[in-house]
Amino acid sequence: MGFMLKKPDDVPGKSWPAIVIGLFVAFGGVLFGYDTGTISGILAMPYWLREFSTDPSGELTASQDSLIVSILSAGTFFGALGAAPMGDFLGRRWGLMASAGIVFNFGVILQTAATSQPLFIAGRFFAGFGVGLISALIPMYQSETSPKWIRGTVVGAYQLAITIGLFLAAIVNNSTKDRQDSGSYRIPIAVQFLWSIILVGGLLFLPETPRYLIKTDRYDEAAKSLGKLRRLPVDHPAIVEELNEVQSNHLYEMSLGKASYVDCFKGTLGKRLATGCLLQALQQLTGVNFIFYYGTQYFTRAGFQNPFIIQVITNSVNVASTFPGLYLVEKLGRRGLLLMGAIGMCVCQFIVASVGTASSTADLPSQRASIAFVCIYIFFFASSWGPVAWVVTGELFPLKARAKCLSMTTASNWLLNWAIAYATPYMVDEDHANLQSKVFFVWGSFCFVCIAFVYFMIYETKGLSLEQVDELYGIVGKAWKSKAFRPQVSFADVDNDTARKASLSEIAAKQEQKRSVSHNEGVPEKV
Repeated sequence: MGFMLKKPDDVPGKSWPAIVIGLFVAFGGVLFGYDTGTISGILAMPYWLREFSTDPSGELTASQDSLIVSILSAGTFFGALGAAPMGDFLGRRWGLMASAGIVFNFGVILQTAATSQPLFIAGRFFAGFGVGLISALIPMYQSETSPKWIRGTVVGAYQLAITIGLFLAAIVNNSTKDRQDSGSYRIPIAVQFLWSIILVGGLLFLPETPRYLIKTDRYDEAAKSLGKLRRLPVDHPAIVEELNEVQSNHLYEMSLGKASYVDCFKGTLGKRLATGCLLQALQQLTGVNFIFYYGTQYFTRAGFQNPFIIQVITNSVNVASTFPGLYLVEKLGRRGLLLMGAIGMCVCQFIVASVGTASSTADLPSQRASIAFVCIYIFFFASSWGPVAWVVTGELFPLKARAKCLSMTTASNWLLNWAIAYATPYMVDEDHANLQSKVFFVWGSFCFVCIAFVYFMIYETKGLSLEQVDELYGIVGKAWKSKAFRPQVSFADVDNDTARKASLSEIAAKQEQKRSVSHNEGVPEKV
């Protein structure tokens, strides 16, 4: 979508290298999306059920269904929390390579070799651990390298890669589902080696993020990295100015105190952490993974014709609908797009719930209506909450706490992902809650909560540098007033020794006063 978003005339250098690098790194989302989508089809494959089921009926019990699907999310939860020390110790780039090349691949090996549930479950846990690490490190890498004018599109591409992974999984599952040998499930699982090889191979040639190098006091290396990203010499005034601002902001933040895990819950940083965690949790509570985890099984049990084909259709809609979101995130902004998506999802979920509850499973017109509104719901999710949740959390935090806070917000996503994956079979199973289509009332209610959450909690960060986001939260107290914010603080001009006791609003007022005095002194008197 970058070709539809023109680079501002006052931005020096080239933007395409950073954009291309950010989009390539987004490819890591394929690992998550493909793994998520694969299990939906595998659990419905006749051969896999015969080999792995321990029930005389040849089916999985609700508890087995829950465990096999949700164990991936349990692994991702711990992986996301582990991303902070890995990202700070190894760096964003080497952390990604270790996560994809070692941890994730180990999980894939175990799943491919499995012939019974225990080894298969262990493999899903380790694959999930790798995905959790990757899911926190990728938005971090993208947000720290991308130009601010297109950062939302680049970071949002991570969600596009997830949807592509889901789509590829649906295609591969549909191709192997009728095989009467272990290839029916081993082929879809083993394909994941290819995705990790592509990601690790590309990362060998990419630079470390300039902000991480500043954080570790390697200014010269940061200048070289930023020079590569902007295609400018290291001594170019634009490179020097940008790095000085990043370094000065980091020094100012460090002058206020270090960023321990306890500090992440204090002051405006705590407010931002709460926003990020709730945003990622609500993204899951919209119910999208009910469709992608259990869609094939749900459509089968509900009497729908060709459930595997329906899953391919929903995944196709998911991919196509992400593209408008990548464009609109820089046009409508974060607040506007999230609000539009929440309203659209809420309406669609309640319609699907009402139609499914009021009709019989054999009613073809009702089935078609349900599928249509599921697809419309996916459009609203994929063009808003899907990509923008990653965009917003990638922009929220100062450099000193970015790895810790992003790991916790991402862990919130996976915690709810696990809870939904574990609870859903019990919610829809005939022997338990037996909600069937009524489960969409639950997702619709959470979508209604999303509307209020966006209005009261989401700040508009479009067009701001990551350092200016710190100023935004330090000066603007209410989210709905954030669109009127204009940056006033130059961190390069902040004296950290005298600024410790001053708020950002006080610093902004002093700098504005200095600029006003300088401007007035520079104007010649009229004769």
